[in-house]
Amino acid sequence: MARLTVESPLGPLTLTSTAGVLTALDWRTAGAASDNDAVLDEAARQLRQYFDGQRATFDLPMSPAGTPFQKRVWAAMLEIPCGRTATYGDLARQVDSAPRAVGGACGRNPLPIVIPCHRVVAGTGKGGYSGFGGLTTKDWLLDLERRLVLVPTP
Repeated sequence: MARLTVESPLGPLTLTSTAGVLTALDWRTAGAASDNDAVLDEAARQLRQYFDGQRATFDLPMSPAGTPFQKRVWAAMLEIPCGRTATYGDLARQVDSAPRAVGGACGRNPLPIVIPCHRVVAGTGKGGYSGFGGLTTKDWLLDLERRLVLVPTP
């Protein structure tokens, strides 16, 4: 297991990789830097691009730990376009489940931002957010994405 902490406008984010794949992104925790981990270096580069408004999606090898149901929900979240939102009900219909179960899977997402759980909202337009800062962070991420000036990513 390798770790790398990167600075972001939201505070430090600690990335974890195992066996060449990204496995976690933790809010506001500091971890010792690992020696030359290509996946972590690339994840840090892509996160910087995202926060600089130059990247709308992530292209990283990842393997988040979760149940088969959680992984279906996370895959559905990856299909929500940058700057857009979907409701818990929308995703529940897509994965043949209930909105509350989708909300639980969102809250257990080990790769927030990369797997965009912030793009999932309640039918009323908000919903919760388990990331550091709660709804303030969720709103900040959605505002960032709405302002993105998309340029081709390498």
